[in-house]
Amino acid sequence: MTIQSALLKGAEILGKAEIGAPRLTAEILLCHALHQDRAYLYAHASEELSEHAWANYDRYLNERLQGKPVQYITHRQEFYGREFYVDESVLIPRPETEHLVEAAIADLRAHPQARALDVGTGSGAIAITLALETGARVLASDISLPALAIAEQNRRRYAAAVSFFAADLVEAIRPGSLDLLISNPPYVPGSDAANMQREVRDWEPHVALFAGESGLEIYERLIAGAEQALKPGGRLLMELGYQSLAGVREMLAGKWTDIRVLEDLAGWPRVICARRPDL
Repeated sequence: MTIQSALLKGAEILGKAEIGAPRLTAEILLCHALHQDRAYLYAHASEELSEHAWANYDRYLNERLQGKPVQYITHRQEFYGREFYVDESVLIPRPETEHLVEAAIADLRAHPQARALDVGTGSGAIAITLALETGARVLASDISLPALAIAEQNRRRYAAAVSFFAADLVEAIRPGSLDLLISNPPYVPGSDAANMQREVRDWEPHVALFAGESGLEIYERLIAGAEQALKPGGRLLMELGYQSLAGVREMLAGKWTDIRVLEDLAGWPRVICARRPDL
């Protein structure tokens, strides 16, 4: 089978199964099987696939048909212009989270000596990006040891100045020791599981997705912990989940100042920023 015929066959199989973007998905999976880029597919369209490449391509197609996200098949996800290794132990970084990163970059550039912590780091994409973009030394934590192993792998790839450690939110942090706390916490209500895409519900780590029945439980713990961990005047930046703004704003009201909400490109509230009052 030639590269062109394999590509057409893969796109047909995925299309019949109603997999999104079947042609593009087939291209990505075939590139992964061949260890080549997309330009190679068209420059060598008449080239015969080796038995090994075809076996891998067929396996990748079947994994995608079972709902496995492309990123977990290829172990690649781009975030803020860099490629990160991902597997089923970490959440796949989303483009929307780049809004949180941009807010944190602006804060770190305004406060170059800030001691910053990324809570629930997962693949390490947020912490590594902040360190590389600002030159800051960043702390990052996660409750999942497998996730921390992936984060460390990504850190080594870019030689980023990030220190990872295991912790449940901010429980391991000395009170009043941080200037900036950043987090994309779990925020999906447990009741939403039945309505989620199977690629997310069945493959991504539930510890990084679900936050109790209301979806606000982790925010509540995180904000309470941030009140202790941040210095007076310290800043808290969190990604917002769908319909979580009102509940999170209520938690911050009265105890936090300079509360701001940043919208994503679709106009949805995506990031909330707040400052712990000075003493």
